[in-house]
Amino acid sequence: MTEYKKKVEIRWSDLDPNFHLRHSVYYDWGAFIRMSFLTEHSLSLEVMIENNIGPILLREEAIFKKEIHFKDSIELNIQLVKCSHDLRRWTIQHEIWKNGDKLSAIVSVDGAWIDTQKRKLATPPEQFIENFLLMPKSENFEWINK
Repeated sequence: MTEYKKKVEIRWSDLDPNFHLRHSVYYDWGAFIRMSFLTEHSLSLEVMIENNIGPILLREEAIFKKEIHFKDSIELNIQLVKCSHDLRRWTIQHEIWKNGDKLSAIVSVDGAWIDTQKRKLATPPEQFIENFLLMPKSENFEWINK
């Protein structure tokens, strides 16, 4: 897969007192597209519950480039930047574009899979690995040894 994008709508409640997008909305949009991708690729919440495994974030960072206002049209993407061979750890990046041509923010997350019963990092089942690796890779994608 070379690209995965989603459009999102800006709600009035997404704005801050300066009438631009509230900082935490960028993180919410990142979570939205990550879960959309996983669900659309057979890794739904139900499948995670059945397998006692779920994603966790170890780090989340946003770089803000252009203000987003209520009237703007928004599209975001998802790219796998780094991944361990066993898929225990990974880095995903989202670009948030406004009005089709202005990069407004980059959200990056470092994450891992956790065994929801043992509460420890875990290697996901084979089905997870195959489907997770369908995620579009960034131009500078790299395998990591962790």
